[in-house]
Amino acid sequence: MDYTAGTEKYKQDRAKKQMLWFGIISLCMTFAGLTSAYIVSMERKDWLDDYEFPQSLIISTVVIILSSIAIQLAKGAIVNNKRQIGTLLLIVTLVLGLVFMGYQYQGLFTELTGQGYFMTGASSNITTTFLFLIVAVHIAHVIAGVIALITVVINHIRGKYSKEDHLGLTLGVTFWHFLGVLWIFLFLLLYFTK
Repeated sequence: MDYTAGTEKYKQDRAKKQMLWFGIISLCMTFAGLTSAYIVSMERKDWLDDYEFPQSLIISTVVIILSSIAIQLAKGAIVNNKRQIGTLLLIVTLVLGLVFMGYQYQGLFTELTGQGYFMTGASSNITTTFLFLIVAVHIAHVIAGVIALITVVINHIRGKYSKEDHLGLTLGVTFWHFLGVLWIFLFLLLYFTK
């Protein structure tokens, strides 16, 4: 395959897609390391398994799934030139992303700390430290996803996406779906290994 073939725009688009996938692979490696350390640490004698799993993290999982559905519907609407529906669905996705972060915050800093568990200090435990760390690192990436969503919404409102040219939208949707799939994996791991 000739990687130098094609128009300049085609080459730029291909490079942008590759950069996104390199980033996603890097994030997978980061979370693979964190989750591997979590699993290995479960063998420690001080591993805690009697804490109450934060209900807000369960609710946030439903919210992130709904946001993935909304952004996929938004992409379909935009590609089919249904701009108003696309705008509404992008805004719904953005709001759901913010709601997701709110529930994540509540799960950690209200529910978990309300049980007397903290990330560091005398009341911390390796189990809850990992829970805080994994969720906090994911939230940091969701913040990046929300920034990407804001960019997608602004570009859509400015009319930058069409049926023929919607790479930025596609990249934003791909990253958002990745964050959703990643959270579902993390949630299942944290919930079922509690």
